[in-house]
Amino acid sequence: VVSTQSTGTTHDGRTIRYPDPLIKMHDTVKVDIATNKAVDYIKFEPGNLAYITGGQNCGRIGIITHKEKHPGSFDIVHVKDSVGHSFATRLTNVFPIGKGKQAWVSLPRGKGVRLSIAEERDRKLAAKAKEM
Repeated sequence: VVSTQSTGTTHDGRTIRYPDPLIKMHDTVKVDIATNKAVDYIKFEPGNLAYITGGQNCGRIGIITHKEKHPGSFDIVHVKDSVGHSFATRLTNVFPIGKGKQAWVSLPRGKGVRLSIAEERDRKLAAKAKEM
């Protein structure tokens, strides 16, 4: 949400009149479509669950650990997934989807964890051995 004084604009072009003053840029807002009012929101802060929407880590899900500010360049956000792998991406690629570890949306089967090439190979070999 991008907030001005009396309105806020969502990523899909909706305008929310008189949003909560605690809602800031990059926060996620749950909107009641019938009334077009903000029902709840998730702050963009360390400790919250986030989905990566772009870049090399697209599709991964993890907990925001910290944010680095780089004046004149892209701000970087560090994220740690449920397996313990840490990675970094641009601020614009991070979308908060849950407060703490509790997601507001249903997660995919792999819970947004990317396996290494060796781990993926071992998983496929185990599945093939199970079939035989």
